[in-house]
Amino acid sequence: MTGKNKAVFLDRDGVLNKEMGDYVCKIEDFHVLPHNFEVLKELQERGYLLIVATNQGGIAKGWYSEEQLAGMHAHLKALYKENGVEFTDIFYCPHHPNFTGDCDCRKPKPGLLLKAIAQYDIDPSKSYFIGDRERDVEAGTAAGVKGILIDSDQPIADVLNLID
Repeated sequence: MTGKNKAVFLDRDGVLNKEMGDYVCKIEDFHVLPHNFEVLKELQERGYLLIVATNQGGIAKGWYSEEQLAGMHAHLKALYKENGVEFTDIFYCPHHPNFTGDCDCRKPKPGLLLKAIAQYDIDPSKSYFIGDRERDVEAGTAAGVKGILIDSDQPIADVLNLID
C-alpha cells in the first residue's frame, strides 16, 4: 500500500541554513539561506509536504542540548513561515556512533524518513530527498525516495527540474 501524500525531504545544514563545516551549536551561528524561500514555496504549492531530516550528533557529544536545537528549529520555521513556507515536521537523529552506539535513524540509514513516511501517509515513489551529502541520497534510496545531491549552500532552484 502506498501513501497518498508526496514529500520533499530536506537535509538541514548546507540546504536550509549555511554549512558551517561542523555542528551549528548556537543560534548566532544559524544562518538561514534566503535563496530557498521561493523555490520551497513553489514546491509546497505543488502539493509537496516539506519535511526536514537532519543528523544532530552534537547532542550526543554534549555540544548543545535538545532545547537549544528546538530554539534553532523554531527560528528556522519562523523565518520560512514569514516567507510563506511551512515545514510539515522536522525529524532529527540525536545519536552519534562514537557516543551512543548504533541507531536506525542516523543517515545514511533511512529511519528518519521511514518514520515520516508512516506518520504522514507519504508515497515514497512520488517523493524526493534533497541533501548536500552522499549519506542523504543513500538514506533516501533506502527509504524508496529519489535522492538529489546538491553542493553545500547551493540554491535548490538549480535542481527544481529534477522534481516532477
